[in-house]
This record gives sequence, structure tokens and C-alpha cells, in this order.
Amino acid sequence: MAIYVASRRLSSGTALRAMRSYSTSSFREERDTFGPIQVPSDKLWGAQTQRSLQNFEIGGERERMPEPIVRAFGVLKKCAAKVNMEYGLDPTIGKAIMEAAQEVAEGKLSHHFPLVVWQTGSGTQSNMNANEVIANRAAEILGRKRGEKCVHPNDHVNRSQSSNDTFPTVMHIAAATEINSRLIPSLKTLHSTLHSKSFDFKDIVKIGRTHTQDATPLTLGQEFGGYATQVKYGLHRVTCTLPRLYQLAQGGTAVGTGLNTKKGFDVKIAAAVAEETNLPFVTAENKFEALAAHDACVETSGSLNTIATSLMKIANDIRFLGSGPRCGLGELVLPENEPGSSIMPGKVNPTQCEALTMVCAQVMGNHVAVTVGGSNGHFELNVFKPVIASALLHSIRLVADASASFEKNCVRGIEANRERISKLLHESLMLVTSLNPKIGYDNAAAVAKKAHKEGSTLKEAALKLGVLTAEEFDTLVVPEKMIGPSD
Repeated sequence: MAIYVASRRLSSGTALRAMRSYSTSSFREERDTFGPIQVPSDKLWGAQTQRSLQNFEIGGERERMPEPIVRAFGVLKKCAAKVNMEYGLDPTIGKAIMEAAQEVAEGKLSHHFPLVVWQTGSGTQSNMNANEVIANRAAEILGRKRGEKCVHPNDHVNRSQSSNDTFPTVMHIAAATEINSRLIPSLKTLHSTLHSKSFDFKDIVKIGRTHTQDATPLTLGQEFGGYATQVKYGLHRVTCTLPRLYQLAQGGTAVGTGLNTKKGFDVKIAAAVAEETNLPFVTAENKFEALAAHDACVETSGSLNTIATSLMKIANDIRFLGSGPRCGLGELVLPENEPGSSIMPGKVNPTQCEALTMVCAQVMGNHVAVTVGGSNGHFELNVFKPVIASALLHSIRLVADASASFEKNCVRGIEANRERISKLLHESLMLVTSLNPKIGYDNAAAVAKKAHKEGSTLKEAALKLGVLTAEEFDTLVVPEKMIGPSD
């Protein structure tokens, strides 16, 4: 094994532990401003990535920077090279960077991005991870060796850029891409299926419930129509956040002034990203806001928090309405997807509802992290960028996947238990509400209380109290006429 040269910032024990995590006996020397450091020969990253890998042993592989961020770096670095060639970057180097960055954007080099979320709050190490991987891969494309820096990670790949503007830019690229490609299609499908169910169930009159107690009737279609509208509004909410996500910080460099860029660079790179992604990205209206605050991400996370709130209500309603099969509400028959118990034979559980509600809890927790992170933009730079990005992207992916699973494996197959619905409807004491206009609230309450106390029907109680005739009761208490305003 090559002799390991430790950084002055690292203990030999830490360095060796990091090295042992890779199944290679071959290393090459890379250098940065701290001096030489050994890097596994089969890895494309360089010195700064290696230092970060050894400095931040937090959480293991599961805590790595999200894949959408890595791919977004590929998009951004490709576009930066394209624009920088207009401002004097050697075309030979620029084209090699573009080719290498495209491989990153396609996910072909994702195994060369080992860094975790828990690092510097600006995301500098992940920006350098991208710079180093792309520089070394571009060198290979040009027929040179890794580590030679014939393509320089800072001077070439990171030209006209700072981690302070690249990381917020990839945050927006990643989030907007995931919302458009995953979240919106999943929510649209869920909304469509719920809307179809509201139509299928439009003639099924059932008892309503408020405070978990019997209330006046409605149709099962009306109930599902409420769910469909919640999802429709959720779609609208998250879509309305996109214009702010489409604003890119790139061109602000270190503190928002654009130092070390040329005039027009910010506009051109935003246009290049828009062309590359087919999304309407533009340069940020104010680069100081774009670096120092992440209100757009907090806003987007807030819309996801609201969607999670809606989905929690919908999933809970559906599993409670499907409770049983003999001793619960039993108004809905839910799809039976798998055995539900390791000890109780024949038991089947509302697992899709349970999975969705757990996702909602996680999304709500993620929003707390995003909110705390967003509120900690001190002076010219927010330094909670990685956790904001990670939590936001986690929420987008979870809501998208859980919505798709819930629609496919639960909502699509829901059926109404018409017999059970009818039985509960006609047993409810709250049908007495339709008597209010005829006999008044107090008399109607007396009818309900007598029926409840004696275990009789409302009609029997009304006749015993002498407040109505049988014919009047039958005319007034018609559940099908209680599901909307009267003429």
C-alpha cells in the first residue's frame, strides 16, 4: 500500500479509518492548499473531497448528499463551462468539462460523490467534490491522468463561481426538477382517482360525523369530493412556489456582488440551465437575497407540509371508514394487499394508509428542519444549505412516492359497503335535525334523547311524545333530501 500522508488537520487514526472504508490497495497523491493527501486511485475525487470525507464521519452512506443535488451539479457545471467559453475559457478544456459534467448529470458518476449532508453549511465540500470529479474526468477525456490538474477544479470547472452561489443554485434546480418530474404527476393521478371515486359514490347517502359523533347525512361522493379538492389545492399550492424556485443565485459568487464574473454571466447561465432542463429558470432578481436567505425553499417546504396535513386527514378517514371487518365502521372495503398479522390468521390491515400517515409525519418533521435552517441566514450567507436541501428533497420524494403508492394500492380499489352504510344511516339519531323547522330545536332534542334513552327509533319516540304524526315524520325524515339546501 502506498504510504499515507496525513493532512496537518487530521489524526492518523481518523485518516486510516477513512482509508480502510475503501477496498483498494492503491492510492494516488492529490494536492490542495493544505498540501498533499492520498486518495483512492479508483476514485475521481480530489484532495478537498478526501479531507471532507475524513473530517465529517457522520451518519454513514445513508446520509450522503441527495442524488438530485449531485445531478444538478452536473447540469450547472456543464452550463457554466458552456458560458465560460464565451468569456475566454479554452474550448478544448471547456468541451471536456461539458462532457464530464454530462456524465454527472446522467448519474453515471454518482459513486464518486461520497460526502454526507453534515458538512460545511455552505455546501462548499460538495461543490468541490463536483469540481474535482469533473476536472479529473475531463482530464481523462483529454487523455491525461487523474490528479495532474491539467483541468483545474477551481480555475476551470469552478470558473466565475463560488460555492455560495452554486449550492443554492443546485438546490433550486434539484427541487424544481423533482417537483415537476415526480411530485406533480403523482398528485395529479391521486386527485384524478379521488375525483372519479366521488363521482362513483355520488348516489350513496351515508351518515356524516362531526367530533367523531353522528351528524347529518351526506353522500359518500361528497365526502370523497372533499378529499379530491384538498389534493387539488395542494397541487396548486406547490405549483405556486415554482416561480421563486426558478430564480437562480448563480452569478452572485461570494456575497451577491458577482465578483470575478463578467457582465451578463448570470443571465446567460440561467438561460443555459433553462435550455438544459426544459424548465423556465431565470437569474435571481436579487443575488443578496438568493445567497443569504432560502425563503423559496421554506415556502416550498411549507406547501409540502400543508399537503402532508391534507394527506394525513384523508388517509386517517379512509382507514377509519374501512375499519372492521365486523366490529368497526366498515363503510368502505379497502383492497387486501398482504397478510396483516404474524399471530392472528386472516387479519388484513390498512397498510397503505399507515405508510402514508408515517410519511406525513416525516414531512412535517422535515419542515421544522427547513424552517429552522431558513431562519438562520446570518448576514450575507445562509449556512444551513445542505440540511435545507436534504430535508426538502426528502419531503418531495416521500410525498410523490407515497401518493403514487396510496393511489395505486388503496384508493383505486376502494369499494363502498352499501349495506353497512344504509344500516348506520337509518340508525342515526341525528336524522332528527330535519325536524327542526317543523317542531323546533327543543322538541327535536327531546325526541332524540328519548329515542337514545329507550333504544327506540326516532319515529317511535316522536309518536310517543305526540309532536308529529307518522305521516309527517315520514315526509320530513328522508335522508336523500338532507344532503343539500332545500328549494
